[in-house]
Formats: sequence, structure tokens, C-alpha cells
Amino acid sequence: MAEPLKRLYSPVFIKTLAADLTAVSPGFDGNGFVRAVVGRGWRDLELKQRVRRIATTLAATVPGNYRAQLATLARIAGNYRGFTGTLFPDFVEVYGLDDFDASMRALAHFTQYSSSEFAVRPFIVRDEARTLRVMRAWAEHRNEHVRRLASEGCRPRLPWGIALQRFKVDPAPILPILERLRADPSDYVRRSVANNLNDICKDHPDLIVELATRWIGASAATDQLVKHACRTLLKRGDQRALRLFGQHDDVPVTVKLTLPAKTVEIGQRLAFECVVRVEADTSARIEYVIDFVTKTGGVSRKAFKIGDRQLSAEAPLQLERQHRFTDFTTRKHYAGQHRIGIVVNGVQRAQLKFDVVGP
Repeated sequence: MAEPLKRLYSPVFIKTLAADLTAVSPGFDGNGFVRAVVGRGWRDLELKQRVRRIATTLAATVPGNYRAQLATLARIAGNYRGFTGTLFPDFVEVYGLDDFDASMRALAHFTQYSSSEFAVRPFIVRDEARTLRVMRAWAEHRNEHVRRLASEGCRPRLPWGIALQRFKVDPAPILPILERLRADPSDYVRRSVANNLNDICKDHPDLIVELATRWIGASAATDQLVKHACRTLLKRGDQRALRLFGQHDDVPVTVKLTLPAKTVEIGQRLAFECVVRVEADTSARIEYVIDFVTKTGGVSRKAFKIGDRQLSAEAPLQLERQHRFTDFTTRKHYAGQHRIGIVVNGVQRAQLKFDVVGP
């Protein structure tokens, strides 16, 4: 089992951070910093709480005013890459809202080693127009991490980040940023653009279909971006999106679905097999869907992609798969009658019932 992310911020890490700060700031009390961070209640703090305690302790112990503290932190930020480096943008988020210019420069610097995508969002909420002007400039930056921040930071539904309700209602202000970055040479940046568009499609599917129709065909890289951006629409079986990728629902398809066993115990796997036949060669998106029994006895349908296939009228496609009925933090299983179906190009073609039983 993977270690919880919060353990990245261990006492050893805090001591290393204190040593780095001491090296660049002689007036910094490294021992006092360590005691304040890993003192009372530290072990019980979750990930974001640990990051926030580090940020607040930095504010209390690094000498100088906010700008002087930023200068000190900037000197060591390059030593902390990846997730551990998010403590520096978090410091800006907490203490920098009243110094816009210095904070924007700091976020652009820190994001090159970690990511400022969460920290920039309160600035958008406070002063949308001013912050978006800066982010449009970031979209032209020579560093791919800064260009990615221009897109990732304004996602309406960024996971773990505060939702940008204004852009859920009207995403028009952020579209120029995405237009600028759609042909970015970095796949890292283009994937962020796709994720932003996928956020938007949950509230404005027609807009994303229109945009995807305009963008597709520009290049192989842009086509890949568009497909990733349309993934929610494709999963929903949106025929407009499917047709953009040559996947039509009007080609005759037959599916034979079989279950070797029609009962599965929670914690075990359900095996299934299917044979897909078409009357004409076609491109197909193939998924299986399961209607899960919920805690209250209702039904919750989930779709799972099998893959995109080029189907031939000359040879049926045979598939064998298994689905795990293991409980996770994001999904819990309940006993009762379930259904499994096979979906081809957004249309369910076969369905069978099966029973889930307790261990």
C-alpha cells in the first residue's frame, strides 16, 4: 500500500527545510522552527493541515516583511520539487493577497519547481480581471510549468482546489488562455488544457462540442487533446462527440454477452466474455457498464472503458474481462441484484443480471 502523502512532510523533512533556511537567512531560528512545526498535534494533522502549519510557521520565523520572506523562500525553492514544494505557493496563498504583484511573481517562480495551481485561485476570486491578465501573459511564458499554470490554475473544477463558481456559470473569460495553449509544444501543457475543457463540459457540453469541432484536424497532438477533453462526453455516449472520432451509432452491431458465473462475492472478481459483430467495418468505442446497488437500495450506473477498436465485418471481436468487487474509499459494494451491459458507440447492445453477495 502506498504511503500517505502527508508523510512526505516528516520531521526529517522539516529539519532539512530548517537547515536550508538557516544557510540563506542567518537570522532564522532553525531549532525554533522545527519545534513549532512538529510540536503539539503534528502526527494527527492531515496533508493540507501539515502544509498550512509549515506556511504559518514560516511567516512567524523567517525574518523580514512579506517581500523579504518571499526572497528568502525563492532562494531555496529549487531544492523542493514535486509535491513537497507546494508549501511555498501555500505561503503566498495565505499571506500574499494584499501584495498582488509580488505574489504573482512568486507564484510563477515557485510553480517551476512544484505547482501554484491551488494558490492562484484565491487571487482569481478576489480580482478576476487582474489575475487573468497575468495568466494570459503566463500562457506566453518560455517555461512550460508557468504555461501550464495559466491553464491548470483557472480550471473551474480543479480537484482539491476551491471551485471557481464564476467559470462554472460562464467559462468565456478563460477560453482565450485555452485557445492560446491548444497547440503548445508541451504535452504536459496540452493535457492541462484538456482537463480544463473537460471541467467545462460538465456544465457546458454544447460549447465543448462546438470548440472540439473547430479544433479537430489541426494536428495529431491537437486531436489527442480534443479526445481527452471530450472524455466525459464520450463516456456519456454523446453522439456528437463520438462522431468527431468516426464512431457512429448507425452501423449494425450485435453483442453476445456471457457470464461464467452469475454470482460474485464482495472482494472477488466477476468474469465476463463478449463477442462483438458488425455488418460493416467501423471504428468503435467499447465499454462495459454496471448498475451497482447503492446503500439505500437504489441504482448507480458506472461505465468502464474497454478500448477503441477498429472492427471488421470479416472477423468478430472476442473479449474477456474481469471486474473487481473490492471495496475502496471511493466505492463501496452492497449485496443485491446488479446488471452488467456492453456499450458500443454510446448504445447499450447487451445486458445480463447477476447477484452480489456478502463475504
